[in-house]
Parts: sequence; structure tokens; C-alpha cells
Amino acid sequence: MRKNLKEARQKAGMTQKEVAEYLGMTERAYQKIEYGTRIGKIETWDKLEDLFEIHQRILRKNSSN
Repeated sequence: MRKNLKEARQKAGMTQKEVAEYLGMTERAYQKIEYGTRIGKIETWDKLEDLFEIHQRILRKNSSN
């Protein structure tokens, strides 16, 4: 799981569906990125970095929890 990504989304008060819509993808596709089972395109990470104002290297970090 990408704990930092999930926490950033929650701190922004957004649902997975809202983030997916912002990114122009399905909610399920976004969930796979957040859960760490899908890598995601660099353009997606650029948009997430802009949305949450957190460097994508931090957002991409996987945790074992």
C-alpha cells in the first residue's frame, strides 16, 4: 500500500473517486495505484504531485502496512 498517497488524499478531504475523476481514470484504476498493485504513468504522478503538493517520490513510496 502507498500509505503516503492515501494519507495525502485523506488530508485533502478527497475520496478515491474524486481523485480518479481529477486524473481522468476509473476509480478502480486509481485504487490499484493507491494499493500499490499498479505503477501508474509518470503523467499521473505529476498530476498527483500538483494536486497534493507533495513530491511524487514521497507519494510513490510503498509501505508494508
